[in-house]
Amino acid sequence: MNAQALCDIVSLMTRRQVLAAMAAAPATSAQIAPDIIRRHDERVAGFIKRQQENGSFPDAYGFYHASTAASLIGAFTAALLHPQSRYHKDRAVFERLQRASSFLTKCQNRDGNIDLLITNFNSPPDTAFVTHPVAAAACLAKRRAENDVLALIEPFLRKAGRALTVGGVHTPNHRWVVCQALAQLNEIFPNPAFIKRIDQWLAEGIDIDADGQYDERSTTVYNAVTNRALVVIAAKLNRPELLDPVRRNLDAMLYLLHPGYEVVTEISHRQDRYQRGTMGRYWFPLQYLAIKDGNGRYATLARHFEAEFASLAEVMEYPELNRPAPAAAPIPEDYEKVFPTLGIARIRRGPVSATVILEGDSRFLALRRGQAVIEGVRFASAFFGKGQFVPEKGGKEGNQYVMTQSLEGPYFQPFDPPRKIAAGEWTRTRPQRRQSEICRLTQSVAVRETKKGFQVRIRARGTDGVPVAVEIGLREGGQLEGCRPVDGVADAWILAEGSAVYRYGSDVIRFGPGAAPHTYTQVRGALPKLPGPSVYLTGFTPFDRTIDFELG
Repeated sequence: MNAQALCDIVSLMTRRQVLAAMAAAPATSAQIAPDIIRRHDERVAGFIKRQQENGSFPDAYGFYHASTAASLIGAFTAALLHPQSRYHKDRAVFERLQRASSFLTKCQNRDGNIDLLITNFNSPPDTAFVTHPVAAAACLAKRRAENDVLALIEPFLRKAGRALTVGGVHTPNHRWVVCQALAQLNEIFPNPAFIKRIDQWLAEGIDIDADGQYDERSTTVYNAVTNRALVVIAAKLNRPELLDPVRRNLDAMLYLLHPGYEVVTEISHRQDRYQRGTMGRYWFPLQYLAIKDGNGRYATLARHFEAEFASLAEVMEYPELNRPAPAAAPIPEDYEKVFPTLGIARIRRGPVSATVILEGDSRFLALRRGQAVIEGVRFASAFFGKGQFVPEKGGKEGNQYVMTQSLEGPYFQPFDPPRKIAAGEWTRTRPQRRQSEICRLTQSVAVRETKKGFQVRIRARGTDGVPVAVEIGLREGGQLEGCRPVDGVADAWILAEGSAVYRYGSDVIRFGPGAAPHTYTQVRGALPKLPGPSVYLTGFTPFDRTIDFELG
């Protein structure tokens, strides 16, 4: 049976029947792209060099993680079972699989859970993460009746399944991670308890907002984790409605991409905030839905990341991934789009990309021209140690985005009538005191697009004579002209007059005019300096400064 013939009868068969047909017709494995098999074999070769006698290998801290052993099991199994792999039915690799399986079983506690040594102990969600590649390996072994392989990993999976039907979670995405593991286990060892637990979690509803982001807004990590989980559950349990939130997230992500497919991470509530990353981890849902929906935009991204992120084990487990993909369609590159729920605006003009953060973030603007990147523009006033500008509210007014913040700095009077204040009571009783000499400061930013780039107007007024420092944080690696160093501060520069020029290859950003009546750049109450080169403009209140950013 060839791949096309199998595709033609999918609509007439259940998924279980299709998979049985796949197992009976291993020739379909030969249709997997040779590069995917080659890269997998290279990965296995690397694992062979690193694996130690205990069955795993340590991380940089010397920890031996259950997840490492799980990765070995997944990789070794796919190589052993695929006829085009150079490790197909290799006895030495099978023995390595035995060692990895033994190590993983030893990691499991009486409850059936494993520990994540850097933070979580007796952890159901980390058990679920570890279960994913191991259950995938078991699925492949069962379909091909490789009972010796299945026997090695079955004990771990049986105990993990019992743990996951009762275990709790920490974060929103963990619910779907657990459900994915249970859906995988149910295909191998059908159990009504697995389905019952999945339905308990799914009854809470998928945590996706009106702007297409899951609660954690983790654009390089947990979005991809959730999308993968929902696709797996949908495929394993025939629940196509679970693909709808995945589509919504992928559609939203099309407008959160910089040139070169780097992802906007400023919105994240997790550890990838402000970190650099791409949509590579989204390859599986992108490829799956590109083919299922005939979506050319998804196909464009899937093709871009295939070389690094396509997985042999996944393509073996999900033959749908190997069907012909639709023709590529262009990714949006010319738009202005507001995400009201996220509180951001995104602007793309080809190689120019800008993100305006309307509230809750000190980095109210990030922009770039190709590889020349301004990681963040922000400012702070030396106002009672709390003058870092973090917009309280913002929105579009006419042709510009306006963000504001209001601050007060009071002094406090003695109690009248007098009362004793014991040691340790000052903070608790301070709100009960009458205030006097109240200083006020209103800070605002207006950002608008211009023909050459962007214009930013920064204002601070109310209390006069307050030092202000504007920080423009640049990505390292480029060349900066027109500034002088700040004494005693590494990688800090003053733009006293004229314009600064930042070059990265052929990409250029010019900004100014500068002004620096003082060099108090790290004002009291400001957040620590941004990583990389920072350029400062300074002044005093009443402060009203317009900075032009030309991107060319």
